[in-house]
Amino acid sequence: MISKNQLKLIRALGQKKYRKQYNQYLVQGEKNVLELLASDLAVVDVFATPAFISQYQTQFNKITLIEADEESLTKASTLVSNNAAIAVVAMPTVELPNTEGLILALDGVSDPGNLGTIIRVADWYGIKHIVTSIDSADPYNPKTISATMGSFVRVAVSQVELPAYLSALNLPIYGAFLEGENLHKAELSQSGVLLMGSESHGIRSECAALVSNKITIPAFGAAESLNVAMATGIILDNFKRQA
Repeated sequence: MISKNQLKLIRALGQKKYRKQYNQYLVQGEKNVLELLASDLAVVDVFATPAFISQYQTQFNKITLIEADEESLTKASTLVSNNAAIAVVAMPTVELPNTEGLILALDGVSDPGNLGTIIRVADWYGIKHIVTSIDSADPYNPKTISATMGSFVRVAVSQVELPAYLSALNLPIYGAFLEGENLHKAELSQSGVLLMGSESHGIRSECAALVSNKITIPAFGAAESLNVAMATGIILDNFKRQA
């Protein structure tokens, strides 16, 4: 059975300072935990309801699933529902992406839900690594992990001093701007950087100065802007069309 100390750790890992202290993070909900168990990520503990254990323990017999009632998991979880299982996972060591292929970079995307959705979109389009500014959302925030719908196991995220990182690359940098070249007419290299900014501030001046190719999604209606995750998906789709 789950202990009081284990429940205390789960609650603590909902906060960034404790994730840093323990170098661990939470994966919550049945779908995300199942994706985790099928991956190569380092699982520390999995706490699950009797029904979850009965259904999946044989399938994942290399990991001992620790029994906990749903009420205890709900109290410890950051989710309001779908608390069949919660896992504690060791943070992986992540190497920065090399210069082959397309690199997705995010400048100041601070909403965890947006970051999680972008991770999911990146997974759909085969992007294995995202680089974000230091002040972007924490990739290990429970809201980020939940929003990925399991894609966190296939897409790595590194937080860096983004202007310094971009300036060291000898690659074309495509930046999303309202006044950029029509995306549908632009020639898009399959080796380069796609840089996206936040909805409120866009790409900030330090990174904007490094952009070699400004692009924009042409509008056919009167909406003021697009959600950054939606815009990322549209632009990635256009890159893949030219692959």
